[in-house]
Amino acid sequence: MTLVRNHRLPLSGNKYKLLILSVVFWAAACSPKTQPIVNKPQPSVTPPAAKPAEKPVATTPVKAAKPAPQKVSGIAMLLPFNLDNLNQGGKYSKADLQKANMAVEYYQGFKLALDSLTSNGYNYRLQLLDSKDQPAEARNLSLNPKLYNNDLIVGPIFPDGIKAFNSTNTGITKKPVLSPLSPASPSGFHSPLLITAIPPLDYHAKRAAQYVYERLKAKKVFVLKSGFSVDNNYLTPFKQQLDSLSKQHVKLIPLTVVRGDLKPLLPQLSKTEDNVFVLPSTNQAFLQVTLRALDTLAKAYPVVLIGHPSWEKLTFLRADALQRLKTVITSSDHVNYKSGSMIGFIKAYRKAYHLEPSEFSIKGFDEGFYFGELLAQSETGTLKPETLDFEGLHNKFHFVKKPTTGWVNTHVYILKYTNFELKAIE
Repeated sequence: MTLVRNHRLPLSGNKYKLLILSVVFWAAACSPKTQPIVNKPQPSVTPPAAKPAEKPVATTPVKAAKPAPQKVSGIAMLLPFNLDNLNQGGKYSKADLQKANMAVEYYQGFKLALDSLTSNGYNYRLQLLDSKDQPAEARNLSLNPKLYNNDLIVGPIFPDGIKAFNSTNTGITKKPVLSPLSPASPSGFHSPLLITAIPPLDYHAKRAAQYVYERLKAKKVFVLKSGFSVDNNYLTPFKQQLDSLSKQHVKLIPLTVVRGDLKPLLPQLSKTEDNVFVLPSTNQAFLQVTLRALDTLAKAYPVVLIGHPSWEKLTFLRADALQRLKTVITSSDHVNYKSGSMIGFIKAYRKAYHLEPSEFSIKGFDEGFYFGELLAQSETGTLKPETLDFEGLHNKFHFVKKPTTGWVNTHVYILKYTNFELKAIE
């Protein structure tokens, strides 16, 4: 792919406020771009000999055919810039500033992707609106007639905003709406045109169950429960998938662990084959005690541990213990910073914005490139994500469409702790 240099970012003053202010000006810069038409010179021809004059013949004038207008794909972005805080007397709270900065970083990556695609002759009209991270504002935006001429709506970012935006029965709901950063389950939004780019927890649990059945070939699985009902958000789809794949031949053995006591499981453990444990909790106190007990158990019994996808960002977990437990987790993000495409993206991003790209910038670039190309190549402007898989910088896109929940990206990676860090194995 070819990356096109973007407009430079001024560096004086408050960095974050300038970033947010610059959004307004950059939006205008993303105007439709056209390729020049080149007229080839005609070869010189020797004129024929003059003929006797003839009477002119009346002819019907023929109008020159108008060139077909170039297609322009319209995209509207509803992001929480909270620009009202820039007014006199206004002030960003820490939380609002984090959300605004995230919105700017995502936008920068998305726009860089569209600029890259224009080198292929594609044209885009990008419209920015401030969702303010307020459900009431998201509902008002869904009634905004300015959105009707767009082919894709990107945002709002957070679940409450997505739900509010899709709650109104207006014409805008007939447009596809991309949920760009939230892994919230689309079942709670009841929108057949919602596109969920970040795989929800259900698909992590199902992928883990597939790994347990197909790769580990486990005959029984020990489930270590914290006693909190939130564990079921992971365990329910995990069990459903495992039962479906094994036709209920793999036995799940649950244990609610109290103060790290794993002794009730000892009679059922094997000393020769891997004992597969699933630990769906993210509670710090419970995890620290239970993982310590499991680490002790692993000295006498071979253990393979399946963890929650959120563990990737839990800083209190010890990589050495997780490696001894042969821990495997799923993830919707896996960035190879040594790949040529990633190195090229970082260089282009630095040139455009004089900043390092964040995870939101990377996701914005992937989604901008994927959906920008889908829109440009669609003759009718209708999106069909289920027809095209894509390998981006942070994840692959494999969308499945369901009548009531729209499109959902189902691809997640399998990561394993190796050399004290997580590495993709599938």
